Amino acid sequence: MGLVDDNKNKEKDAPQESDGEGGAASFHATDLDDDNDDDNKLHLGPQCSLKEQLEKDKDDESLRKWKEQLLGSVDINNIGETLDPEVKFLSVAIVAPERPDIVLSIPEDGKPQGLWFTLKEGSHYRLKFFFQVSNNIVSGLKYTNTVWKSGLRVFSTKDMIGTFSPQQEPYTHEMPEETAPSGFMARGSYTAKSKFIDDDNKCHLEINYTFDIRKDWSSKE
Repeated sequence: MGLVDDNKNKEKDAPQESDGEGGAASFHATDLDDDNDDDNKLHLGPQCSLKEQLEKDKDDESLRKWKEQLLGSVDINNIGETLDPEVKFLSVAIVAPERPDIVLSIPEDGKPQGLWFTLKEGSHYRLKFFFQVSNNIVSGLKYTNTVWKSGLRVFSTKDMIGTFSPQQEPYTHEMPEETAPSGFMARGSYTAKSKFIDDDNKCHLEINYTFDIRKDWSSKE
């Protein structure tokens, strides 16, 4: 969903293309391979329900306090025996200082119809996700995003979101600031795929969508 990130740990291995207008279409790309993450994962043992986790080591005062801090406002009387956490993404907002937030609902099938949104070239913006967690703790939730233009991959990134306990109120998570590329070569239509994956390599949502970069937020050029 983003194109340029200022994080220093991202490799800048894609060239800049001059557009003849003094601008440049700049794409910062990273090597993103979800299939090779298993070797770097910390395996925590068999998964268990939230009730079972609460019963474990209950006589250990330090562990009990840590679990209370992690679980926060979880209603212990209403939790079940389900092993797998359920993460439901409700919406995403595009937050930019020069305009009101663009709030986009996220379809359950992860397939928004048609053009999902338009970015203004050169604009600074952040993505803000709204989501709910139920049944169990989701550990190490991360966001991956890959963007293509005319069939060529121009950007990919991976960002950690965090670990969340189940609660009725939605969580809000704001991503680092990004900058849309600018210039003639940057304008046009893009396709993208975003995924939300946890430490158990479970994909909670995959979004496939299209968006445009234009001269202005509502421009057709």
